[in-house]
Amino acid sequence: MEPNLVQFKKGVLELCVLALLSRADSYGYDIASRLSDAIEMGEGTIYPLMRRMQKDGLVSTYFVESPSGPPRKYYTLTENGRQSLNSQRTAWTAFTKAVHAILGSDDAAHATTPETSHSPATTLTVQKTVRNTQA
Repeated sequence: MEPNLVQFKKGVLELCVLALLSRADSYGYDIASRLSDAIEMGEGTIYPLMRRMQKDGLVSTYFVESPSGPPRKYYTLTENGRQSLNSQRTAWTAFTKAVHAILGSDDAAHATTPETSHSPATTLTVQKTVRNTQA
């Protein structure tokens, strides 16, 4: 997998978890499964994030008896979690709109004015310098 893609996913993971929990409380395995299906993030990434989010006061937990085993720990958003979701969603929307504009994507064309939407596309070239850190 492209290293940048891994970083993109890690960067947006908390926002995705907050969004999932804003719809319904959920237990860790369910959250991990839904994220795995949507953005291919594994269980090993989710549980440390959930512990950090609980420590930061974004989520709280409670237990529910399970018919097929031990009680399940459910996560629910706190008021701080809802506020964080709203601010992160706003920042994400602005950020992705700016990236789309730079990339010249079709989504950015919908956000431009009619005068600018007919201008020719420009190419942006990005070069990355790679240093050999081995001596």
